[in-house]
Amino acid sequence: MTAPQLLAWISAALLLQLAAGIAWTLWRRAATPAVAEPAAAPLAKRDAGWNGWREFRVVRREYEDPAQTQCSFYLQPVDAQSLPPFKPGQFLTFSLDVMAQGNDAAASTRPITRCYSLSDRPDPAHYRVTIKRVPPPVDHPEFDPGLSSNHFHDHVQVGSVLRVKAPSGHFYIDPDPGVPAVLIGGGIGVTPMMSMLRWCLARQPQRTLHFYYGLRNSREHAFKAQLEELATAHPSLRLNVVYSRPETTDEAGRDYQHHGHVAVELLRRTLPHGRHQFYVCGPPAMMQTLVPALAEWGVPVADLHYEAFGPASVKLPGAAPAEAATKVDVQFRRSGRTLQWDGSDGSLLDFAERHGIAVESGCHSGGCGSCETRLLEGSVRYEHAPDHDVAAGHCLLCVGQPATALVLEA
Repeated sequence: MTAPQLLAWISAALLLQLAAGIAWTLWRRAATPAVAEPAAAPLAKRDAGWNGWREFRVVRREYEDPAQTQCSFYLQPVDAQSLPPFKPGQFLTFSLDVMAQGNDAAASTRPITRCYSLSDRPDPAHYRVTIKRVPPPVDHPEFDPGLSSNHFHDHVQVGSVLRVKAPSGHFYIDPDPGVPAVLIGGGIGVTPMMSMLRWCLARQPQRTLHFYYGLRNSREHAFKAQLEELATAHPSLRLNVVYSRPETTDEAGRDYQHHGHVAVELLRRTLPHGRHQFYVCGPPAMMQTLVPALAEWGVPVADLHYEAFGPASVKLPGAAPAEAATKVDVQFRRSGRTLQWDGSDGSLLDFAERHGIAVESGCHSGGCGSCETRLLEGSVRYEHAPDHDVAAGHCLLCVGQPATALVLEA
């Protein structure tokens, strides 16, 4: 074999060996199960929400009513990562550092936790909450105004960064488009209804929607132009605005459709026969009268969904009262105190605060989970299932009462 022939033979052998190696590598890659990259896990987790607090920046503020008492805050995540979708009707939980009220207000701040309903349909660009400024009660002007709502209105501006928990809550619309929905909002209780309404119109434009909005007059009429435009553009939406105290310049048929309050009598006159799913959110007086009246009218419990702002108590007719302990010992292990519960307090949180036991708290309505406490012994009852998902072996003090003697970690 000549030298050129030998060189050609060696080159061909090397090429065959290289091709065999490449083929072997490709076969091994195809045969080996794929392993997710470590960076993919946080994204998948974020799609379902996030754990703990996440920072959001306020990118826009907008008043929704002529009196400028209801302000929408548009929020974007500081980390610029994707926003998980939420169920229309759910809320956000905020941790706020607010100025202490009283003589030492200028010297200190204190953290508080509050929950506010999302007031728009899911949008990958931002979240929106709409918050009403709460003044002192009319009959007690000496009382302090709403701590959180006034902090938002006075101190949270475009560029402010807020600590926020992922959307949560069990009050949200049933996605079945075949069942007409009746959305009833009283006052600032209109905010979750706006979320449900805008989601339905975007995703289920043929679904029949009856929207009832109860308020005093046009001065506090939030989202007025939006609602009127939506009703004009969507024949499936029936808008019913109810003023209880119209101003002299308010015109029936233009600014509102009904005078009085949102009550069963009005629903009887304006709703067609057939099955509807009801969603109700509003102040305590509305919730305590309207929701039981709907049940007495014959609305099945499965079709009656409601959320109260604050510690409103809603009792449905015919519901068997849960057994509550009358006089039992409640031991606060960390505080080193054992006290007797006698049933005179509305909740374990009220009981603890009355006796000077410091317990972290927030919404006082079972939503934020700030007062969640380890339950070492005994059992706690709730009149209604809390919106917050209570961990096993824990309880919520703000809406719980002892069913037996208790030992709490607090």
